[in-house]
Amino acid sequence: MLHSLLITFHLALCVAIVGLVLIQRGKGADAGAGFGAGASGTVFGARGSATFFSKATAVIATLFFVTSIALTYVATQRVEAPASLVESVPVEESAAPAQAPLDEDEVPAPATEPAAPGTGQ
Repeated sequence: MLHSLLITFHLALCVAIVGLVLIQRGKGADAGAGFGAGASGTVFGARGSATFFSKATAVIATLFFVTSIALTYVATQRVEAPASLVESVPVEESAAPAQAPLDEDEVPAPATEPAAPGTGQ
């Protein structure tokens, strides 16, 4: 349950980082601001958007690294369930009593095969 929750949060952070990076303006956008295409119509003002988005990206990137480390820890502590029912049954070593080896005089003689019909024996 925790593993699935962390993966979901981690993927949401991935999407947020990509979105924030794509929203931010590059350094070359300042040249257009001098000719009237500046940030006068933005919500955060001329410098406010860069500062807000930069800080938000830094916070989300930090959370991304924290969830990466947490996922690594959870994955190493995870106990795998057995793949089949046979693997889940414990093996008992003393299930059958051990027999003592037989002496040479106690070894039964090999059984002789009966004669084939029609051979006259």
